[in-house]
Amino acid sequence: METPDRPILPKYVKLLWDLDDPGSRGPKRGMSLDQILEAAIAIADAEGFAALSMSRVAKQLGFTAMSLYRYVDSRDTLIELLMDRIVGAPPTLPADAGWRAGLEAWAWGEFHAIRVHPWWLDIPLSSPPVGPNNMAWLEAGLTAMTDVPIPESLKLQLVTNLSFYVIGRARFLQDTIKQAKDDKDYPAILAQVLDPARFPAITSALSHQAFDDDDMQWEEADFRFALDRLLDGYEHFITKFTTETR
Repeated sequence: METPDRPILPKYVKLLWDLDDPGSRGPKRGMSLDQILEAAIAIADAEGFAALSMSRVAKQLGFTAMSLYRYVDSRDTLIELLMDRIVGAPPTLPADAGWRAGLEAWAWGEFHAIRVHPWWLDIPLSSPPVGPNNMAWLEAGLTAMTDVPIPESLKLQLVTNLSFYVIGRARFLQDTIKQAKDDKDYPAILAQVLDPARFPAITSALSHQAFDDDDMQWEEADFRFALDRLLDGYEHFITKFTTETR
């Protein structure tokens, strides 16, 4: 029975937490939820998120779309399950190294997990994640801050804000930085169109070959630089908070 403290669980939540029996109705089961998710991941890895459909996944498995619906009731449910599956388990964070080292490892782990399946960034985020893998990530992030003397609500804000940073940076790097890096003419084009009087700072960067460092791994370096600055801000905030509340 649904009550304010015990709402009826959506289908995808039951499947995520193994509280449902997919495919229990109808003919004898010939596939598993794991097989369905792995097939969906293979399709999206090869063809992109837009290629995902119930019929496409069913075809990949050699079944009809109606057979698939006995396990997963909709494409939306399938996507919710995939969002949890592809992030996987969180990394093992360094023990006794302090909150900053823990959150740094956590952020890099999420960054690399997203880049394994970059189509994840194309999935609309319609609701907060509730799956076991996502909860394991949140648990790891909050655990890294166990000894930080700030309220639990602030710890949660810092961890979720860090995840927003990772997702945003991964999306920006995928859409912008790689394209600019691959375009070898980018600095030359800028040099031709920019008026030094109007854009003196960019002109200076161009003249000092700031865009031309072929040895720089731009995606990794850009992520690292901004992550370090974000954690610098965290460190300042925590120090200020603990000083003012003593």
